[in-house]
Formats: sequence, structure tokens, C-alpha cells
Amino acid sequence: MKKPSGRKAFFLVFVVATGLLAVIKAVWPEWTQPFRFGSRETVHAEARADSVMQAAARADSLMFVRERPVRLIDGQGREVKHRVTSVSDFDTCFPDLNDVQLATASRLGCGVCADRAEAERRKADLVYIGLSPYYDVRPLSHSVPYLVPRAARLLDAIGRAFMDSCAVKGFPMHKMQVTSVLRTEHDVERLRRHNGNASDQSCHRYGTTFDISYNFFSRVQDPDDAPQPETWGVTLKSILSEVLEDFRQEGLCYVKFERKQSCFHITAR
Repeated sequence: MKKPSGRKAFFLVFVVATGLLAVIKAVWPEWTQPFRFGSRETVHAEARADSVMQAAARADSLMFVRERPVRLIDGQGREVKHRVTSVSDFDTCFPDLNDVQLATASRLGCGVCADRAEAERRKADLVYIGLSPYYDVRPLSHSVPYLVPRAARLLDAIGRAFMDSCAVKGFPMHKMQVTSVLRTEHDVERLRRHNGNASDQSCHRYGTTFDISYNFFSRVQDPDDAPQPETWGVTLKSILSEVLEDFRQEGLCYVKFERKQSCFHITAR
């Protein structure tokens, strides 16, 4: 029997080896992954970190898209009004627990500040959010009104969308009320002294996270007019929940519905 030539033998070995590798990859795909030093937990943590940055890049591309104008009048000159639908269930629609939000906050946020003096020195990394046409900040006892830029942009966008939704749904103009923002380590320690549910691993430490009340809103009106009665609380909560569901489904933020604190706990992605 005639032996195959060198070229034919090489080709035969190449075909057999390629087929064998294809079978191995199909049956044991983990064997074909690049080797990495470290534990399996380390590899998984790196994968999660990569997914955080990929989500952040996508969120950035969406946040910088120009806003579409709100239609208050249709082509026939008639007022456009949209129904208030709320969400199907607050707990189901806003389920993002602290560990999920913390993984993103620690990657995208500023470094943890020991106290407020250090937070003051870190203003180059933070944006002041104490004054805005889109929301009000309630008096803060355990946080300071600063966020990292991406979280500040998100808060502005949510505030604008909420006011637009009030308009197109035919309700008086209101602002959201922000109840908690950046917390220093000292703020967290003070808060935990009288609130056993407060976590020492709070996402608020990274400047990516803020709380929006769902019980309190600020009526937008002429300051010289007499205060108007507030009778829209439940409806405004429903409108805000619709807005937050849209932002969450677009991958722009994580949202947790907090019953005890009566707020939506939000982390920018």
C-alpha cells in the first residue's frame, strides 16, 4: 500500500485535529475558554464587571439622543391626553435589590468618602443637584446633594419625563421630590444608629444612587397664588411609576420599590 505524501499526510492530520476540536467545543465548551489564573469567583466577577461597562456604554448612547418634543395638540388642533395606567405591580416591576445595584454603583461611581469634608474635596468628580427646574430636593439629614455626572443626567431626564407625562395626561404640573443622594461613611454610620434596616454597603456611597419619594410632590404654580389643595398623590405615584418603568426597561437604571422608606431607590447604569 502506497503511503500518503507529506502534504497529504499533513492535510489529513489537520482535518482530523479540526474535527476533534469541534467535537470538544460542542461537548465541553468550558475547555475551550482562555485560561485565567484565579478562582472561578474571580472570573465570574470579571465577567460581571464587563457587563456593567457594556450596559453603561449603551446607556450613554441612549441618554445623549435628543429628546422628542411632547405633543400636546394633534393635527386637528385638539388637545392630546393620555391615560394613566400605572404599572402592573410595584414589587414585580421594580425588583432590583441592593446587591444588583451595588455591583454597578461600585464600578461606575466615585470612590467612597469618609466624611463630608472629603466629599467637599471631591467636587471635581461630582455634580451639585440641589437646584433644578425638574425636581426638588427635600432637606437632607443623612446625605449631601451631589451625584456623579451620569446619575445627575439620569435624574434630570427622569424629572423632565415626569413633568412631560403630567402635561400629556392632563394633570397639574408637579416636580418630583428627591429624598436621599450621596452618603459618606459617616452618614451611613449615623443612619444605622437609628435605622436597623440601613445597609453598611449602601449604593448611596458611590454617588450613582438617589431616592425619589412616591408620596410627596411639589406643585408648580405662581408663588403669588394661594396654595392649591393636593389631591393627586396616588395618580402622581402612578405617573412616576410609568416613567421609571420606561427608563428601567431601556436599561438606563436599576429601580427598587421601597415600602418602608416610601421611595423608589434608583441607581444609574
